[in-house]
Amino acid sequence: MGIEQRSNAGADPGPGAGPAGVATMRAAVQHRYGPPSVLVMAEVGLPLPGRGDVLVQVSATSVHPGDYFVMTGEPYVVRLAFGLRRPRHGIPGRDLAGVVVAAGKDVTALRPGDKVFGWSTTGTLAEYACVPADHLVSVPADLSDVDAAAVPTSGMTALQALRDIANVRPGQTVLVTGASGGVGSFAVQIAKAFGAEVTGVCSTRNVDLVRSLGADHVVDYTETDFTRTGKRYDVILDNVEAQPLAAVRRALTPTGTLIPNSGRGGRWLGPLGRIVKARVLSGFTRQRLKPFASVGKRQDLLTLADLLTTGQVTPVIDRTHPLDEAADALRYVAAGHTRGKVVVTV
Repeated sequence: MGIEQRSNAGADPGPGAGPAGVATMRAAVQHRYGPPSVLVMAEVGLPLPGRGDVLVQVSATSVHPGDYFVMTGEPYVVRLAFGLRRPRHGIPGRDLAGVVVAAGKDVTALRPGDKVFGWSTTGTLAEYACVPADHLVSVPADLSDVDAAAVPTSGMTALQALRDIANVRPGQTVLVTGASGGVGSFAVQIAKAFGAEVTGVCSTRNVDLVRSLGADHVVDYTETDFTRTGKRYDVILDNVEAQPLAAVRRALTPTGTLIPNSGRGGRWLGPLGRIVKARVLSGFTRQRLKPFASVGKRQDLLTLADLLTTGQVTPVIDRTHPLDEAADALRYVAAGHTRGKVVVTV
């Protein structure tokens, strides 16, 4: 399989569309679905920006469970979006931070030399990535590329779940499971920024970390089952889904909101069964069971940039890997015990 880059048919990127003297780049490439061992390092053609794109020299990219699912093609339902028989795009990865090196004709807000972070749909585990300009915003001053790369997908997921789905307000009680993970570590901080009383659920080794993120209360799940304490919460963001829906609902107020947020599930349909069950149950209770899928939005990146600038949100970095170790980074994320984010540096 050839490595498919973003099509520029009919585009006129204009002079200076790519870095001078650069025709190829190094990238982590997969030719088929499978475990991290399918990734190989290869020299591939440099993508060229279309009219509304910029070419970013990637400094860092974070990886998360969604990247692993797309790489493996399991649950199989993901192949409907990413290629039935093999990956439509041979380079994995979504989030990135780096420097703009070239811009398409219609791009006015960004220029070469700008430090940016955001997301791409055509792969970021590479030295360069072509990205629509409206998928990027400026990196806040004093924020490292590693920290910036950790933010986009996990930060937007936490923000949209708490603000748009749960409508978290000051004084509400919010419980976050997987509070030390990628989404969870952002969710604890964002819920606090919204004025909520926050409880984080995590393992023993992460209790101090979750408390340092601002959680008012921390539940060690190895010692306490939060569904049996008698405490009820206005909002539960369930990033782990280790408990049946019926059990989690016991910890929800009569009119509270439960947001199941996990990609786990069966080999074929993944979490779809749990999603369908939650939607059906919502029709028979005053409790709101609201599965959702986050959507990349530039305005939400700007909101996160403001929270980063004011210190209300700080990315948690578990570990970094060089690009040559991209497979190890994805293998580690798949194990499901990350403390914050895993970042690949380029």
